[in-house]
Amino acid sequence: MLKNWSTTEKRLQKFRDLRMEQKTGRLNRLQKRDAAVMKRQLSRLQTYLGGIKYMTGLPDIVIIVDQHQEYTALRECITLGIPTICLIDTNCDPDLADISIPANDDAISSIRLILNKLVFAICKGRSSYIRNP
Repeated sequence: MLKNWSTTEKRLQKFRDLRMEQKTGRLNRLQKRDAAVMKRQLSRLQTYLGGIKYMTGLPDIVIIVDQHQEYTALRECITLGIPTICLIDTNCDPDLADISIPANDDAISSIRLILNKLVFAICKGRSSYIRNP
């Protein structure tokens, strides 16, 4: 998805347009068949792109929780040169990630703790950068 960002960006724009049409009620004014096609398309886009609907460009950094499950995303980040932070369990390769954090990737409490700390640090760093460019 990251390698073909131009295509993903076009699909995201289509997704935003369809959501706007649904919110304004323009889908209800279409014929039944056309409205059904649009709603089906909106549902499909929501399934595949709902998590990145506010993304406007490639990310500065990617945090990967389960290296085995997200191996494709990790390879894309390596190809594109995007830095990665991985939560590394005993069955993962720490050499693939730029920053490895040893953690249990099966326990939601450890994931939540680490992600909260990372998000807080990123927000704090951004706010200080905005104040002192």
